[in-house]
Amino acid sequence: MNDDFNMSMRKFLKQVGVTSQKAIEDALRDANNGEYIVEAKITIKDIGMEHTVSGTIKNGD
Repeated sequence: MNDDFNMSMRKFLKQVGVTSQKAIEDALRDANNGEYIVEAKITIKDIGMEHTVSGTIKNGD
């Protein structure tokens, strides 16, 4: 892959990470302490690609 691809990929992933973290923090700010199952889905509609990542976020102690 070329430099333009790498730079655009890194820019996109940074945007995903930063905006997702803020959205999750905002959503869980007033939530009860506990573990929450989260799922993130990335799609490229033009080529029919779909990728899902899931995990658990612990809120509180």
